[in-house]
Amino acid sequence: MGQIIAVGVITVLAVISPGADFAMTIRNSYLYGRSAGILAAVGISLGVLVHVTYTMVGVGLLVTRTPLLFTVMKLVGAAYLVYIGYKTFVTKTQVQIDLSADGGLSRSGALRTGFLTNALNPKTMLFVLSTYTQVVSADTPVVQQVGYGLFMSVAHLLWFALVALFFSHQSLRARLLRRQGVLNKAIGTVLVGLGIALALSPSVQ
Repeated sequence: MGQIIAVGVITVLAVISPGADFAMTIRNSYLYGRSAGILAAVGISLGVLVHVTYTMVGVGLLVTRTPLLFTVMKLVGAAYLVYIGYKTFVTKTQVQIDLSADGGLSRSGALRTGFLTNALNPKTMLFVLSTYTQVVSADTPVVQQVGYGLFMSVAHLLWFALVALFFSHQSLRARLLRRQGVLNKAIGTVLVGLGIALALSPSVQ
C-alpha cells in the first residue's frame, strides 16, 4: 500500500507542476479550440507511455548512463520546444476567429504537438525512471508496474484535459484571443525559455 501511495503522490505532484506540457496545452486550447487542446492532452499521455515502456525494459537506465545518448535526446527535445515557441511567438494576430468551431490545426497536428513535447522531454523520462528505480522494487509484479505506468499516463490525460477545457471555454477564449498578440509572445517566450533551459541543464552523471 505504501508503494502505491508513493507512486500516486509523486505522479500528481509531477503532473500539476507547470512546464512544457502545460504551456503546449494552453497554446493549443486557446488558439485552436477545445479539440486541439484535448488531443494535445491525449498526445502527452501517450508520450508518458513511451517513457514507461523503455524504462521497464531497461533502456531508460541505459540512456541516463550514456552521456552522449542522453545529451542527444535532451538537445532534440530542446530544439523542438524552441521551434514551436518561435512559431508561436511570430504568429500574427487573427482578426476574426469563429469561436463556435475549432480550426487552424489538424487533429494529427494537435496530437503530435502533445506527444512530441512529452516524448522528447528527458525530464519526463527522469521522472518515470526515478519513480521506478526508487519506489518500485524488484519484487513488484510486472502487472503492477504496468498499472503504475497506466496510472501515470491517465493522470496526465485527466489533468491536461481539464487544462484544455478551462482554456478553451468560449468566454475565456474570447478574452484571451482579444489579447492574442501578447499571449502568443508570452507563450512563445516560455516555450523557447524552457527549451534553452533544457539544453543548458547538466547531463545525468
